Amino acid sequence: MFHIEHDSTPKLMKGNEALAESAIRAGMQGYFGYPITPQSEILEYLTEQVPKRSKSVVLQAESEVASINMIYGAAGAGARVMTSSSSPGISLMQEGISYIACAELPCLLVNVQRGGPGLGTIQPSQGDYFQATKGGGHGDYHIVVLAPSSVQEMADFVFEGFRLAEAYRIPSMILADGALGQMMEKVYLPKEGSLPYSEHPWATTGKPASRERNFITSLHMEPEKMEEVNLHLQDKYRQLKKEERFELSAVNDADIILVAFGLTARICNKARELAAEKGLKVGVIRPVTLYPFPYDIIASHAAPNRIFLTVEMNAGQMVEDVRLAVNGRSPVYFKGRTGGMIPNPEEILLEIEALAEKHSLHNQTVR
Repeated sequence: MFHIEHDSTPKLMKGNEALAESAIRAGMQGYFGYPITPQSEILEYLTEQVPKRSKSVVLQAESEVASINMIYGAAGAGARVMTSSSSPGISLMQEGISYIACAELPCLLVNVQRGGPGLGTIQPSQGDYFQATKGGGHGDYHIVVLAPSSVQEMADFVFEGFRLAEAYRIPSMILADGALGQMMEKVYLPKEGSLPYSEHPWATTGKPASRERNFITSLHMEPEKMEEVNLHLQDKYRQLKKEERFELSAVNDADIILVAFGLTARICNKARELAAEKGLKVGVIRPVTLYPFPYDIIASHAAPNRIFLTVEMNAGQMVEDVRLAVNGRSPVYFKGRTGGMIPNPEEILLEIEALAEKHSLHNQTVR
């Protein structure tokens, strides 16, 4: 992640509000969204603060479908733009996100997840992992996906999300959950104006005599042209590999490695500490970028006498990527809570102890 300059004095802020404040400081020029729990504070904060402090546009659209198409138009004009929603609202945006990805337009999307399927609950969840990382709309496409685990990262990932979006001409998403959106923590806010604007020679800002016309579209009727576009996009996604982010905790001599993202990773680190008190060697791998996913770092820690336990607030989604990374070299287990339930460190510890018993880890040492 590039260096972000921060204020020297922290503030106590709710995750949604810290994210919104960071968007103002990042030079956001347009926000188009629609209120939905548990992320409505983002729109409310921007509506209250932006008119006092900048010339940015903040607009509550008539629907999520309208808001993502406003993002499409504003991004096509070269503006630094953002939308936010929660799970069912992001579902409504999928067609527009697919259009934006194919048109290669930078923008920032925020999903503060809630439990589903359907309208579900307003409680926190991680059930949108597949939707975010596998291309929730139609066609062969991806977006950058950042998974914060703290209010500090809710703020910082706005800057990182805009930077990656503009560097690669791709939509970026902050995939948080309802708990992070609502919880309050100490946060050092990024300094205003510390994210420079990049040149957008492709934008539709009016045609000077010195260049050809700019065309922005996701419609290509000739199959040869559509394949050419697809191959170009796939090459871009391969280049994104160098932007992988992850955190490792006590993994080198671990018998059991927990893999978790977002808030769940923090809970797993507490479970790791509880396990250490009982003499169990447990480590944690936290993917920070869910796309690109850090397959190689997970693969490098796989071994026949090492166990992986993936912990998620869903019925089992990231675990599939962990199994792909491990590729049969280690057993991979899954612990999940759904519907808005948050796992606690003690129940994860019980899973760790059960696996240690099953594999007789109390009586063996890895390597």
